[in-house]
Amino acid sequence: MTLLEPSARRIAVAQPLSGVGDMIWHLPHIRVLARHFGRPVTLIASFRSAADQVFKADGAVEDVLFIERRPKGRTGRHDGLFGMARLVGAFRARKFDALVLLHHGRTLAFAALAAGVPQRLGYGVGAQRLFLNRGPYLSGESMRLHPFERASAWLRAAGVELGEAEPRLAISPDSAAKARLFLGAGAKPVALGIGASEAFKQWGAERFAELAARLLDLGWERLVLIGGKQEAPLAEDIRGRLGAKAGRVLLSIGWDIADVAALLSLSAFYVGNDTGFMNMAAAAGLRSFCLFGGTPPFGHSRNIVAILPPDGKPDKNGGMARITPAAALAALGASGLAP
Repeated sequence: MTLLEPSARRIAVAQPLSGVGDMIWHLPHIRVLARHFGRPVTLIASFRSAADQVFKADGAVEDVLFIERRPKGRTGRHDGLFGMARLVGAFRARKFDALVLLHHGRTLAFAALAAGVPQRLGYGVGAQRLFLNRGPYLSGESMRLHPFERASAWLRAAGVELGEAEPRLAISPDSAAKARLFLGAGAKPVALGIGASEAFKQWGAERFAELAARLLDLGWERLVLIGGKQEAPLAEDIRGRLGAKAGRVLLSIGWDIADVAALLSLSAFYVGNDTGFMNMAAAAGLRSFCLFGGTPPFGHSRNIVAILPPDGKPDKNGGMARITPAAALAALGASGLAP
């Protein structure tokens, strides 16, 4: 099945979910669409997704158009009537021949129609279908699916073979060089992902420090704490609890996403919270032990090993606290990891 008319030369693919993990989930779908169309695409994405860094070394995307709607605590550039006008203007300026929307929302579909984009494809659920003009369309039942599964279902309906569904990150050579310089000589570090987008996903300084101490005692040469800028106090708290061992703990806090991806690719394995960095670690080919205390695991990657509370039931009210450092170490031991 040919999704687009042969006249489509300037093609956009939109994936507007805001998280880095959301973008990682859609890596295989965006890549296969670029292959199907025979050319790299413009990616329309939320600024918070860091899509330009996720695809920094990936030939599937030639350009990223960021949209800014409902950022935390303020009005975004593309909110409201004036924001919609800016969005329509941005679409017109790019002169897209086609837009493929990997989402069910109406805003981008309407903007594409208003901008005169000739071919408009998407899930077509609910009112979105009013603004699209090419199938296939998904049923309302698809809204119960995980976003990864929904995108896969749409590709199947379109007759596009996804092939390898495992998200794989392309590593920038410049970022790889920076990561190697940062690490210097020595064994691969263990990556501890201490960031969390919500408080109920956070394991906390005490548990991370205990796990770090026990990993170092077991013979792992060094660790690296990975998180966003907001995790700087948490990282220092963890190191402060380690005493003399703190010198064997490196910090990667507030790094660019592309550089973090390179650092993860050079690590031994990942242990940490359910974050975009966890998804990045798995996509970088790393065995990733994720603390699913507040959220249920999703098996989109064979590299992810779920660590759950003792009863196997995540919950937002204390689920992370019920996962002990001993349980995390047991999961590592069960996977046969040793320094």
